[in-house]
Amino acid sequence: MGIELDIRPIKDWLPQLNNPLLISGPCSLETEEQTLETAKQLAKDPRVFIYRGGVWKPRTRPGSFEGVGSVGLKWLQTVKKETGLPVGTEVANAQHTEEALKAGLDVLWIGARSTASPFVVQEIADVVKGTDAVVMVKNPVNPDVQLWMGALERLNQAGIKNLVGIHRGFTPFRETKYRNYPNWKTFIELRRLMPNLPVICDPSHIAGKREYLYEVSQKAFDMGMEGLMLESHRDPSCALSDKDQQVTPAELFAILDKLVIRYSSSPNKQFENQLELLRSRIDALDAELMEVLASRVEIVKQIGQYKKENNVTALQINRWTELMNKRIDTGEKMNLNKTFVQILFQLIHEDSVRMQTEIMDQE
Repeated sequence: MGIELDIRPIKDWLPQLNNPLLISGPCSLETEEQTLETAKQLAKDPRVFIYRGGVWKPRTRPGSFEGVGSVGLKWLQTVKKETGLPVGTEVANAQHTEEALKAGLDVLWIGARSTASPFVVQEIADVVKGTDAVVMVKNPVNPDVQLWMGALERLNQAGIKNLVGIHRGFTPFRETKYRNYPNWKTFIELRRLMPNLPVICDPSHIAGKREYLYEVSQKAFDMGMEGLMLESHRDPSCALSDKDQQVTPAELFAILDKLVIRYSSSPNKQFENQLELLRSRIDALDAELMEVLASRVEIVKQIGQYKKENNVTALQINRWTELMNKRIDTGEKMNLNKTFVQILFQLIHEDSVRMQTEIMDQE
């Protein structure tokens, strides 16, 4: 069952929006000149709707640049005054939130580390309670959709109706192409469980390198996200934090020019009719798949009972290896993706072992 949050569409609090929401600016505000110059360049493109800049930047380990602190709020006020762009920054605790609200910032967002702590989120929710603040919530560092939802619910229960989720990827447990593992299925699950929540993507933190920003951004639009948060710095080579994932405003505009924006529906009636026909065929095939799986389960149970009577282990590793190799080979002959087949039969076999083990444990 999905949860309908009591929230407003983005266009309600950002009426000038006429494209997907784009938030851009440097990872960190470093000087007043760098802050304002970057903002003035970004403001030249009407596709940029909000200027972002990190003021407080607690790093994983101490010793690196941790932000300019509260003085950066004054710089953001200057940006808003001179460019007309709404401005926002990340808040990581109640004090940050109080200062940002007092400074009149338009947008606040909660970072991945903070989202992972219900205590921190609740402290922030207590501060913004009774205000008309716009609050965006990044996913937690681990792919825990319930933790992400919990943060959003805490804010909504505090009366915050201007809510947006930000998908920024998850801490990988191995070497990957990107800085953070996208794990798009967690976003899909959030969308299923909170269908009226606007969600944007943070390709900068997923990619970690500027050369991957376009492909991650396009994937976000292909997945139906409402916008992007892309980091831009007037001279990324000199940036004091995350310089490899930032682009100049000109490079940002070039990325935007290449992106194809997808929509949730089409005015083409023929398209809708054909889509409905194809979906009906998918539904029928899925029903057949469920029937086949149900038949397979019955056979698995018989095998489990037979193994129990003959005191044989549920897991037969040689059989599993043989089965997997055969399924992958058959799948390749049918032009099925090898990884898909591996994952599918891994899940099927793990559940088969689970069922057989339960049968063996029965008295």
